[in-house]
Amino acid sequence: MASRWLRPEVYPLFAATGVAVGICAYSLIRNITGNPEVRVTKENRAAGILDNHAEGEKYKENFLRKFVRNKQPEIMPGINKFFTDPTY
Repeated sequence: MASRWLRPEVYPLFAATGVAVGICAYSLIRNITGNPEVRVTKENRAAGILDNHAEGEKYKENFLRKFVRNKQPEIMPGINKFFTDPTY
């Protein structure tokens, strides 16, 4: 049974599945530990609705969002310029 799935042709499938599981785990852990609206303990859940705008803003403005804020949404800017800029 193991020889059926442990062939070199299947390695990309394992890699893609591993990346997807990693992204899901990162998202779940980030939401449980950092999201101000998720309360795990019973005492925090009993507090009701909190007006903690500063904590919510801190969660929303993470490193990745700050990094890509002023970037152009292009994957290959050189190729885009080549095909769209008439002076290039």
